[in-house]
Amino acid sequence: MSTTAETPSRSTPASGATLARGTLIACCVAVCLAQIGIAIPATLNGLFQKDLHPVGSQLTWISDAFLLPVAVLELTFGVLGDLFGRKRLLIGGAVLMAIGETVSTTSSGVHQLWAGQALAGLGAAALFPTSLAMLAAGSSGTQRARVIALWAACLSTGGFLAPLLGGITATYGSWRWSFIVVTVVAVISAAASTLLARDSRAPEGRSLDPAGQITIGLGLFALLFAIIQGPDDGWGSTPVVTGFVLAAAFLAAFVVAELRVRSPLLRLDLFANRSFAVASAVAVVGMFSFLGTAYSVSIRLGPAQDQPPMHTAMAFLLLNGLALVLLPVTERLLHRVAPGLLTGGGLILIAAGDFWTATLPIGDRAMTSLILPLGLVGIGFAVTVSSITATAVNTVPHHLEGMASATTNLLRDFGFTLGPAVIGAVALSRAGSGFTDKLDASPLPAGLKHAAMEVLHEGGPLGINGASAAAPPLKPVHSMALDAVGHGYSIGFVVCGAAALASALLTLLTLRGSNRPAPEADAP
Repeated sequence: MSTTAETPSRSTPASGATLARGTLIACCVAVCLAQIGIAIPATLNGLFQKDLHPVGSQLTWISDAFLLPVAVLELTFGVLGDLFGRKRLLIGGAVLMAIGETVSTTSSGVHQLWAGQALAGLGAAALFPTSLAMLAAGSSGTQRARVIALWAACLSTGGFLAPLLGGITATYGSWRWSFIVVTVVAVISAAASTLLARDSRAPEGRSLDPAGQITIGLGLFALLFAIIQGPDDGWGSTPVVTGFVLAAAFLAAFVVAELRVRSPLLRLDLFANRSFAVASAVAVVGMFSFLGTAYSVSIRLGPAQDQPPMHTAMAFLLLNGLALVLLPVTERLLHRVAPGLLTGGGLILIAAGDFWTATLPIGDRAMTSLILPLGLVGIGFAVTVSSITATAVNTVPHHLEGMASATTNLLRDFGFTLGPAVIGAVALSRAGSGFTDKLDASPLPAGLKHAAMEVLHEGGPLGINGASAAAPPLKPVHSMALDAVGHGYSIGFVVCGAAALASALLTLLTLRGSNRPAPEADAP
């Protein structure tokens, strides 16, 4: 059914139940696809380590190669959708994901895998804000709460389908088949958007902002580069320090550019709205906590313990799958519970699960030990992601919903991007120093110590852990390597829990009232 004839100048609720249902289906498939793309690399980290032999931070860059364009370009795609129509972006984003995952499938080395994931991330950067903005534009009132809860549940559904997909294909085939299946889903998403989605746009007060796009893109890239490379190059090294300096300079330039331009990429006065500002802060810190947790779990079960891929899939099912099961409950809570209490409660559950997981020894390979703590994190995530999305979108004027959707997605996914980057940096730094201290204090022969340090310098803590498990000459150092990696990622869980707890306190102290849509007259 062609739906491009009617393109309203503003985002207005869609008329016609059939059209609304078609848009809903297309947007839910699109956000599920994008989240599958984000989650799939983390479930395959152990296999990447064995097959492609990444060293140091190269394993972290596989996940962040996808996440970086998502975080950097979501605001830009929000503008493009408002100006030229969101349906085109929904289709184009799925096509780009199909191309990127095809490149990933044929990877012969880690660098080609980075390129494929970056292309796929570019497509996901279009899908996240576009799908949410289309649903917000086509709904209002009671229906909007239901639609936002469903959008968040589909996001989580992608998060638990990815590890199931990775576990099944890795067990019965190769990690490459995971990317082939994602390619097929991307083609289905593009077809669904073409046939079912109803276009919308909101060009009022919107225009391209090259200065804003360039400065925020370079600023976020420099910041993430410095965080990821810190453990490898040293926090005081020239590249890392330069990265932090450039990040501060470009982000400051972004603020100056947005204050001066007539039609900014991001209206900074949106943050004068307390609910929007708090939801934005929680989107970054809370989602950092969640994906940092997921990344730590993937390392614990994969490269550290070398457990079967299906065990990682089961863990991610607990982290992401509960959102769909809890959808009816979440929808009711969005209506009946104050946003501060709802978001704060979800974050407290995430913190409790993280602190619990941090206490589990790395030698504990039983999946039953993870059920309750990861279940708490999964329930907390289901509640939190729905409530902060509803708060951000519902508390701005209708003509700014596209910008609010893009901003919320950017901040959430920037938090996602920080998760593997920061936790990887913290955990690997602690693991490396811990292993070195234990090796120096051990009575092992000098030749064995030298060989172990050579492997550590070449492949990092995960490299020495894997090599010492597989190579008989290095077997005597394996327990030290495993303990060091376990301790490093236990600290990672603690960091995630502390971030979630801090976000919970901020939310409970500052957010009150209900998630009622802001009227046009309340525009900043």
